[in-house]
Amino acid sequence: METNTLSIQDFTDRIHTFERELARVVVGQEEAVRGVLAALLADGHVLIEGVPGLGKTLLAKAVSKLIDARFSRIQFTPDLMPSDITGGHVFNMKTREFDFHAGPIFTNVLLADEINRAPAKTHAALLEVMQERRVTVDRTTFQLEWPFFTLATQNPIESEGTYALPAAQLDRFMFKLIVGYLPTEREQDVLERAIRSGGSPEEELEQLKPIFDATALAELRALAGRVTVESPLVQYATELVRATRTWPDLIQGASTRAGIALLKGARVLALLDGRDYVVPDDIQALLLPGLRHRVILAPEAEVEGRDVDAVLLKVRDSVEVPRSR
Repeated sequence: METNTLSIQDFTDRIHTFERELARVVVGQEEAVRGVLAALLADGHVLIEGVPGLGKTLLAKAVSKLIDARFSRIQFTPDLMPSDITGGHVFNMKTREFDFHAGPIFTNVLLADEINRAPAKTHAALLEVMQERRVTVDRTTFQLEWPFFTLATQNPIESEGTYALPAAQLDRFMFKLIVGYLPTEREQDVLERAIRSGGSPEEELEQLKPIFDATALAELRALAGRVTVESPLVQYATELVRATRTWPDLIQGASTRAGIALLKGARVLALLDGRDYVVPDDIQALLLPGLRHRVILAPEAEVEGRDVDAVLLKVRDSVEVPRSR
């Protein structure tokens, strides 16, 4: 199918198939799933945060299984070196030359597990590739094959043996998604699946088959890129981002890249709802995932126990919403 013949109905049909297959493994995390889809189809990256045992890594693995592309997993640890990610040149005794051995970063879907367990010098190996889809090793630059999608996970409750991600690293994630505890009924469903024969998430994971290949992803992304974003909505996203920079409870506001993330992700949400145009609700739905990792609370706000998400919601309420269609 040619890119220019793909319809909105084709888009929603394919995405719903993807979501149904994902639901076989991941139960009750609809908001996180939608956020991952929005980033995947908007050519972004995702940071998933949650306490252990809630399915962060399982979600990342399931997404990778449903995409017919190369997959790599890097388990981040304090002793992980940049060369462990990018690879490096190794001397070949036979040819008397240095051969390049590619690292796990040379992939299409990358799972960066427990990314906050490695120091800043290791994160530096991801900065170029996440922004420009290329890797420079020993003054040689390698272009990665498209697509390149990073899913990173981190645990918010442990501080021992972890490192705060640098601001430059955080800003390269399109969204930061929070995986929380399930409602009672959903959690009971997960437990029942786990004790049934063949019903555990890990067993279901092995049965997943690819839904998208690189060509299908290109078609879906191209359609999302043609969704209409009218000038008042661009202005709305701009005002939301700029409001964070002068908000008294924040000492660092969101970057210009945050506004781009809001609008690109909003295009995907519009298509998921069967529209070829963005409405304010699309932007508002991505405000927290798109900005929560890009702003920093003022010390006095932290002392008073204020929450980044709550502050961002106040910022949202302070900006006038444009009229939608």
